[in-house]
Amino acid sequence: MQTPSPTDVLSVAQLNRLAKQLLEDCFAHVSVTGEISNLARPGSGHWYFTLKDDRAQIRCAMFKGRNFAVRFQPQAGQQVQISGKVSLYEGRGDYQLIVDTMQPAGAGALAQAFEQLKQELKAAGKFDRKRPLPKRVRHLAVITSPTGAAIQDVLSVIERRWPALRVTLIPSQVQGESAAAQLVQAISLANRLQGENRPDVILLTRGGGSLEDLWPFNERMVADAVFASELPVVSAVGHEVDFSISDFVADLRAPTPSAAAELLCPDQQEVRVALRSLNSALHNQMQRTLQQNRDRQQALHKRLRNPSQLLAERSQRVDERELYLQRLMTQQLLSHRQHLKSLEQRLSGLSPARQLQQQQTRLIHAQKRLLGATRSHLRQQQQKLGHVTDVIRKLSPDGTLQRGYAIVLDGAGKAVKDASQLNKGDRVNARFASGRASAVVDRIEQD
Repeated sequence: MQTPSPTDVLSVAQLNRLAKQLLEDCFAHVSVTGEISNLARPGSGHWYFTLKDDRAQIRCAMFKGRNFAVRFQPQAGQQVQISGKVSLYEGRGDYQLIVDTMQPAGAGALAQAFEQLKQELKAAGKFDRKRPLPKRVRHLAVITSPTGAAIQDVLSVIERRWPALRVTLIPSQVQGESAAAQLVQAISLANRLQGENRPDVILLTRGGGSLEDLWPFNERMVADAVFASELPVVSAVGHEVDFSISDFVADLRAPTPSAAAELLCPDQQEVRVALRSLNSALHNQMQRTLQQNRDRQQALHKRLRNPSQLLAERSQRVDERELYLQRLMTQQLLSHRQHLKSLEQRLSGLSPARQLQQQQTRLIHAQKRLLGATRSHLRQQQQKLGHVTDVIRKLSPDGTLQRGYAIVLDGAGKAVKDASQLNKGDRVNARFASGRASAVVDRIEQD
């Protein structure tokens, strides 16, 4: 990089570019310890935060391609150790650190990441589901290293306890950077097996080792694959004192690979003893059943009687039933005859001809009563009609005129009811009982 002379005039962008090149050349790789603050995770997947101590602070950026490998979720206030290069954001002229790696500060970084992931998965409920295993496992899928001690321990226990158990080995790395991805693929493959090749249970296992060696079984992707498995999963990772995330998510945790094999298959010696016991119990039950049948047969033999005697008794019962039925039929015939006679008598009293004669007589009397009542009612109505006619005749206009009154009509032919309807000089017509007269109003007086 060529250093500008004091007489050169630079633009702001040129100055920031030169400063950025200088910082990146001088601090291409640094490791810094400090406390996280102002942590931001935008939708782009990048992380932006400030790293500070009690006297200073620096802006930091960790891009998505780098923070994907961080095995814990950083939080504000957490002490971390980061490494990267010092740079400058030209757009604002901000001095910043481009972070490549991050881990919790101090010893126990993996343990802290383990505990943090454990708490997250527990809060999400992924430790609560525990599916029951089949009572009798006939086909077991073992996911482990084909060259490790774990598979040998599992096969040795199965050979000793239950050789009939079918075992399918799905090989996978159990240590190293690519181990977690291979474990996920192996779990997926086991779940895709169908038909006769579909296992009853998956055994996820490996032998002992350090926390770093066992770390693939603590990866989130492996925990998610175990939880998503349609088949029940047994996890047996490391020694009895070792615990992995897969142990907590699995449906069952076994302390060692050998212990897992013992849990998944019965002991053939114990089965033989149980079969002998069942065989003995079955034999004793058969003996008791046979003796009970003999005793029942003897009792039935004693109760068995001479067939001719039984036939005689049955014949006597038939005769008794026949006599009883004859008496019952005679009684019923007598009862029916008496009932029929009673019905004939009632029917004679209810003869249609007799009833018709009675009704005709009633009809003649009713007609006579109706005719008399009609005539009487007609006379009454005629009298009322004559009286009403006289009253109407008297109250009619003609009747009034006959008594000496006249009706005065105005020029429009309307009856004059009040003198105020007329004016002096109006021509009026007077109607009498016989004839009409015309007059001119000469004077108007009000009562």
